[in-house]
Amino acid sequence: MITASPAARLLPTAPDWRELWRASITDAGELLRSVGLEHLAGRLPPADAGFALRVPRGFAARMRPGDASDPLLLQVLPQLAELEQAPGYLIDPVGDLAAREAQGLLHKYEGRALLIASGSCAVNCRYCFRRHFPYGEEMAAAGQWRKALEHLRQDASITELILSGGDPLSLATPKLEELSRGLAGIPHVTRLRIHTRLPVVLPERIDDAFLAWFAALPLQKVVVLHANHANEFDAAVDAACRRLREAGATVLNQSVLLKQINDDADTLVKLSERLFAAGVLPYYLHQLDRVQGAAHFEVDDARALALVEAMRGRLPGYLVPKLVREVGGDASKRPV
Repeated sequence: MITASPAARLLPTAPDWRELWRASITDAGELLRSVGLEHLAGRLPPADAGFALRVPRGFAARMRPGDASDPLLLQVLPQLAELEQAPGYLIDPVGDLAAREAQGLLHKYEGRALLIASGSCAVNCRYCFRRHFPYGEEMAAAGQWRKALEHLRQDASITELILSGGDPLSLATPKLEELSRGLAGIPHVTRLRIHTRLPVVLPERIDDAFLAWFAALPLQKVVVLHANHANEFDAAVDAACRRLREAGATVLNQSVLLKQINDDADTLVKLSERLFAAGVLPYYLHQLDRVQGAAHFEVDDARALALVEAMRGRLPGYLVPKLVREVGGDASKRPV
């Protein structure tokens, strides 16, 4: 009988992503203390401006201590500006509810349908375009995905299923397995696309159980990450991206152009180069979706176009993301 040596038994095991999730920072004062900025607590809005705070501790550890303008901190720290009622900023800025076809299923574009797989995120970005979305009513996972799957079966024009949220990878792997069993009986759905921020903010989510399920899927697989700044990447994120590619995924990234976070050419160039170093291709650079509470992040179109032109002068074409805006009712993303 072969037994593990005492040294082997003492090797640390990788932390369970669910434990790390539960240990996330959910208090803005604690977040400020963790980066040495507790003196700014008086600038916080009451009750997080009606939109809860959640930040994994590993993501907070990438913030620069003592820097109130840190680009990672500014993405997640509640601001008094969120309380302002800006003209033209809406509860549903991209027309999600008008595109609803079944519980938790949106059908905006030809050939693709989107599942609101979960209402949970590992990190709550303050500019989130679904910060007011009625997740309690629109969850595709409810009832074993029954209503969404039935719509997919009936519409043979849908060849790609997009998992979004919230964040679809906030679901436990057995719940994702449940969905894939339902998809097995829908032959015209040949491609699965997952939009997720978890490999960036909580890379431990890309664990062995998830990868075993993901690699075995008999579908073309695309993972679209969401990173806005090169500082969001570290060795753990690189490893998560590598494991996704090894499991057969094409890995892309979409960013949002955000004032005082990534609205300069140097920052955007560094982001594209850092993405490529991690094996990820830049896909979209989104103009801000005009959701109520996020007006202070907006960058005007003229500046956005100038930034992309500057990127073209410094990067190969495959590292320059497409500058787009989502407009409710359009047949695709609208180029800016």
